[in-house]
Amino acid sequence: QVQVVESGGGLVQPGGSLRLSCAASGSIFMVYAMGWYRQAPGKQRELVASITKGGNTNYADSVKGRFTISRDNAKNTLYLQMNRLKPEDTAIYYCNTDAAPITITGMTGPRSDYWGQGTQVTVSS
Repeated sequence: QVQVVESGGGLVQPGGSLRLSCAASGSIFMVYAMGWYRQAPGKQRELVASITKGGNTNYADSVKGRFTISRDNAKNTLYLQMNRLKPEDTAIYYCNTDAAPITITGMTGPRSDYWGQGTQVTVSS
């Protein structure tokens, strides 16, 4: 129904930058809020940033001023520009999409959360 794929992770030195992308595709009626979460080894998954369909944003305190979330509604694509990266930003980053699918019968299905497989971000010298 709805597929979510992240890209853009990698290894970067402290102080460097990365840009993550997330594309939602498939039989989609509407994409609502989208967000980035991350999970470091031995820790719980946490919200990094989220954005509504109308563009309202929310950031974790730990990334405010360094990360910027944005989206392209026409392409159902989400971005995360990460600047001034720190070793503690190292984690697997997951994209979450709140979307309503189009069912096989052509009807609008219920809104659900869809997750990508994650992309690894490693900040290390």
